[in-house]
Amino acid sequence: MTLSGHGVIADPDTALDFADWLALREAADTAARAADLVAPIRRHLAGARRVVVHDLGTGTGAMGRWLAPRLPGPQHWVLYDRDADLLARARAGMVTRAGDGTPVTVETRERDITRLGVADLADATLVTASALLDMLTAEEVARVVAVCADVGCPALFTISVIGQVAFRPADPLDDEIAEAFNAHQRRTVDGRTLLGPDAVDACVAEFGRRGVPVTVRPSPWRLGADQAGLLAEWFAGWLGAAREQRPELTDRTRAYAERRRAQIAAGRLDVVLQHRDILAGCP
Repeated sequence: MTLSGHGVIADPDTALDFADWLALREAADTAARAADLVAPIRRHLAGARRVVVHDLGTGTGAMGRWLAPRLPGPQHWVLYDRDADLLARARAGMVTRAGDGTPVTVETRERDITRLGVADLADATLVTASALLDMLTAEEVARVVAVCADVGCPALFTISVIGQVAFRPADPLDDEIAEAFNAHQRRTVDGRTLLGPDAVDACVAEFGRRGVPVTVRPSPWRLGADQAGLLAEWFAGWLGAAREQRPELTDRTRAYAERRRAQIAAGRLDVVLQHRDILAGCP
C-alpha cells in the first residue's frame, strides 16, 4: 500500500504516483481555496519592496501557481520539500510574473519542514502550505506555528481535511467507512502520531496561545461528474485507507465499492469533502 495524498492509501498496482495525484487534484484545490483570505494578505503586503514567500511541503508547486498571480510583486518564493523530483517540477511550473506584471523568482530547498527554525524563515513576509497540516503530529504543528509566530509574518495554510465527507446519494455504510478513514489519519507511523482531522483545531489553538489572530474559512472539494477521474482516485484511496485501518471492512464493503464505482462511471455520484483554510497573523 502507498501514500497517495490526503493521507489516503491506494493499491500500488492501480494508484497514480504522487506527482500525478497532485496534478489530478490541483484544479479541485484551486476551486476550493478560500480566495477571500487573499485580500487581507494583499493589504498586509502593500508597500513591501519585495515579497518573500516560504512555501512548506510544496509538492509540485500548486500553491505558488495559485497565489503568486494574486499578490503584488516583485516576489521571491522559497519552496521546501523532501522530494527533489517534486521540487524540480515545482520550479519548472512556477509562474514568472505577479498579478501586476512584476517578476516572480524561485529557489528550492530540499528539507524536512518539521525541522525548520527561525533562521530558515527569517526573511519571510508570508509562510504558506497546502494539504499539509493533517499529515503532521501535534508537536510538529506546534513547532511550525512557533517559528511563524517568532518570525512575525502571516501564515496561510490551506486545504486541511477535517474528517467530514458527504455523499449524494447517501449509503448506510458511508459513516462507518468515514470513521475508519479518520482513525487511519490519526494513526501512528514510525513513532509519529498524525493529527489528521484534528490538525486545524490544533493549529488554531497553537496560534491562539501565542496571541496571534486567526481567520478560518471552509474550502470544500465538490466532486461530481465533471471530475470523475479525481473522484474515482480519491474514492479508491479513501476506501483503501478505511480497510487498512479496519480489515474486517474489506469483505463487507465489496458490494458497496462496486455500487460507488458504477455511480462514478455513470456520473451519478456527488461528494463534498470538507477542508478548512487558516490565515494567521493577518487580521
